[in-house]
Amino acid sequence: MRQRALCNDLTIVGPALLNDINLGPLVIDGGLFDTGRRVLVVPKGAEATLSPRRVLVGWDSRAEASRAVREALDVLSAAEEVRVALVDPEATCAEPGADIAAYLTRRGARVSVDPLASAGKPVAMVLAQHAIDTSADMIVMGAYGSRRLRERLFGGVTRWIVGKPPLPLFLAR
Repeated sequence: MRQRALCNDLTIVGPALLNDINLGPLVIDGGLFDTGRRVLVVPKGAEATLSPRRVLVGWDSRAEASRAVREALDVLSAAEEVRVALVDPEATCAEPGADIAAYLTRRGARVSVDPLASAGKPVAMVLAQHAIDTSADMIVMGAYGSRRLRERLFGGVTRWIVGKPPLPLFLAR
């Protein structure tokens, strides 16, 4: 997988591989860590497309999220609607999400920012539910914001959402 992924722009993980508990996570991890390439996870019943109409971006102002947005720029610029979701955003001197919204707008994306309260729910669950509520066709997010070992042991947004994606998931690290 590594050798093939190195010579491609995108690794696509379909339902059969995603549901293989032994091989699926290895392919996703390998695609992200061993090659640095982006990965598109497509769950059962979802349509694999790089031309979604509505895209939800999971944004947390970290390097991984920034790279995912940059890697998905063609997809985001062509979408009819891009919603940038921030779960429990920290109060700063600027409006949360304004920076990434401006970046995407300069590149032709039609963007809105959705600050979301987690109300004690896991971030991944909040993002997945918001994607469903807004009729998103794809989620774009950075992968593995925590240390890799910690994420493997304790879960995390990437692990949870990759295990139970409600719709196609575009990941970059």
